[in-house]
Amino acid sequence: MGIVAGLDSSSESTRIVVCDTDTGAVLRQGYAPHPQSSPEGDPQAWLISLGEAATGGLLEGVQAIGVSAQQHGLLTLDAGGVLVRPALLGNDKRMQAAAADLTDALGGRAAWAEAVGAVPQAAQPLAKLRWLARNEPESAARVAAVLQPHDWLVWQLLGRPARCTTDRGDASGTGFWSAATGGWRPDLVELALGRQAALPEVLGPAEPAGHTPEGLLISVGTGETMAAAFGLGVGIGDAVISMGASGSVFAVHHSALADSTGTITSFADATGMHLPVVHTLNAVRVLRGTAELLGTDLPGLSELALQSSPGSYGLVLLPYLEGERTPHLPHTAGTLAGLRRESMKPEHLARAAFEGMLCGLTDALDVLRGRGVEVRRVFLLGAAAELPAVQAIAPSLFGAQVVVPQPADYAALGAARQAAWSLGVQQGVLSPQQPPLWPAAASQVFDPSGDDLGVGQAVRQQYVTVREQTHPGAFNAS
Repeated sequence: MGIVAGLDSSSESTRIVVCDTDTGAVLRQGYAPHPQSSPEGDPQAWLISLGEAATGGLLEGVQAIGVSAQQHGLLTLDAGGVLVRPALLGNDKRMQAAAADLTDALGGRAAWAEAVGAVPQAAQPLAKLRWLARNEPESAARVAAVLQPHDWLVWQLLGRPARCTTDRGDASGTGFWSAATGGWRPDLVELALGRQAALPEVLGPAEPAGHTPEGLLISVGTGETMAAAFGLGVGIGDAVISMGASGSVFAVHHSALADSTGTITSFADATGMHLPVVHTLNAVRVLRGTAELLGTDLPGLSELALQSSPGSYGLVLLPYLEGERTPHLPHTAGTLAGLRRESMKPEHLARAAFEGMLCGLTDALDVLRGRGVEVRRVFLLGAAAELPAVQAIAPSLFGAQVVVPQPADYAALGAARQAAWSLGVQQGVLSPQQPPLWPAAASQVFDPSGDDLGVGQAVRQQYVTVREQTHPGAFNAS
């Protein structure tokens, strides 16, 4: 078929991969940093970064481009298509009060979960619109249209046409699009902003957003999470656990999951399926904190942990260092239980940190399982996935095969795969229902044995017992 490119404009940089449409093989790559990230951003800098990443003939011969970008950013345009103000980005915490106000304004968490599959969060464009209306009313009065970063980049690449577009995946993170119905909720935009604003047209996964004057196809694009899932090649039966300072657990599912507690956020994916996600506030920060306490680093902590045994000699760490979102314990702190003279050794504390972090992520995984989501494989993302202690402990706790993909620009690869899909449909060689079958990511695979599963269940039960004694009914209340 030809050559396509995928670009990922994250909060830190632009990465471009140029791929063969038939095999998915990466032919060329480009990279350029963004200016230092802050809660507000200059979208023009994203375009400059894109141009820098594409120098040296990187895009020569490319027939289609897919765009992935950081999620939850808000770009507001006036009636002439000019930015009203700098972009408000996903890491802006000023919107917490606005999110709480909106939750109450519609009647609580259950009402929002029913309306759009998500309870308002500070990161969402929805909360940003409410903040803008309350704090910058003059700017809010000029807003004629709202976009997210990937929408704006696609619009710019196409030469700023009259039509703005987005996809299901990025739309599902706004707080005013329903994954269950597949439609916008303009009434919720008005609830947040105090007035209506134009919203982009939501295209299907393989639909092109348009063509440049030179005839280059631009696919619909998507958000980073959805692009990374597409680049990894996950499907039904797969869950993905991303371990940053905090954690997220999502899985591919055939339908949206309305959750009256708001624990599950109903995202859509980039293929026509759904990505229900559960967040935790604590993941690798637990390991880093423990490593600092023991005067070592993460590899050193891993080595220590493997000198202990499953169950950490009775030590249990509830890893709620920043409070917790799953279960809903926003004002709590971490707990170290089971201290006895024989357990007070560095290696047992190190293992308790790994077991506590992974049990917390298993809690999130079990929320999805409890709603009928099938989990046969768990993909682990993040640098901590390479730690031997994680690889040794995770399979038995998760009760599933653990896959650790080789580090790669999966969001950019997902964008490229989408471009190849859209191009193939245009050329009549691919179906709109079936994306190109690119090879799976190169990975390490860890299978739990029968004995390991029994040990993992015992460790898990020890953790759950301490969690229930310390925070009775925490999950029932979440």
